[in-house]
Amino acid sequence: MAGAFGLKGCQKIRGPQIRNLLEAKDCILLDCDGVIWHGETAVTGAAKAVSSLIRRGKNVVFVTNNCTRPRESYVHKFYRLGFTDVMLEQIFSSSYCSALYLRDVVKVRGQVYVMGCDGLRVELEGAGVSCVEEADEPGATIYDCALAPDVKAVLVGHDDKLTFLKLAKASCYLRDPDCLFLATDNDPWHPLSGGRILPGSGSLTAALEVSSGRKATVIGKPSRFMFECISSQFSGVEPAKCLMIGDRLETDMLFGSNCGLDTMLTLTGVSQLEDAHEYRDGDLAANRGLVPDYVVDSIADFLPAFEEVDEQSD
Repeated sequence: MAGAFGLKGCQKIRGPQIRNLLEAKDCILLDCDGVIWHGETAVTGAAKAVSSLIRRGKNVVFVTNNCTRPRESYVHKFYRLGFTDVMLEQIFSSSYCSALYLRDVVKVRGQVYVMGCDGLRVELEGAGVSCVEEADEPGATIYDCALAPDVKAVLVGHDDKLTFLKLAKASCYLRDPDCLFLATDNDPWHPLSGGRILPGSGSLTAALEVSSGRKATVIGKPSRFMFECISSQFSGVEPAKCLMIGDRLETDMLFGSNCGLDTMLTLTGVSQLEDAHEYRDGDLAANRGLVPDYVVDSIADFLPAFEEVDEQSD
């Protein structure tokens, strides 16, 4: 579809071009942080844009690498920030997809050791996946702590209570070649206010990859598995009829490219137009998947396109 509107490579579109693109798509995949909200603040116009897409019959799904909260908690956040049309079934987080992978794909028969927040554990247990209970005595070390039997997988996510003991335990479990090594995502960091950053799941995964000498299987973006989850739950999802909208080239745009989707970068988050141009104009063919097909300043740019359609129908 990108060829119908211009050659691939950061095409800035607005108004009628956005309208024509959206009319050609049945399914809209949206990242969350940096696209429709920043933390606890909705991007201006985002709630109205999402509502308009849903009212026009688009299959709107949300794909997020944030594994810190279960989907039920996301529903409350959507509603709290004004996205009142969003249902649980539309939310695909890396924690939810990790639970599906463990339950339905590898059919894990045993316990999973989780390096991650409580929200990740809640999502796994909700899918019937058994997790190792953390019950170490104060002051315990890897020399004298108990190691759980029958650990069949180690899953790494964002863990704001990471300890050296957790890392050491995970390393021990992964000495078993039959123990799976999974990561919810490989995001290296997340932006905070005031120019600070928060290390992401990818940084924790990298540490464990070094200590274990193994590579993790990544479940979230840019892996194709998230799209496979969507396709399994929404009938008739065709890549050519989908548009992936995100704010990060290395995850959102690459995810769309890996899945054969058209991609759109919004400039309200991590990556900026200059970053996309650098990948587009570079010599590395491997970076072509990081280049968005289309660019908008904000998802709120959809609103004038919707207004034009409404005016034409009156």
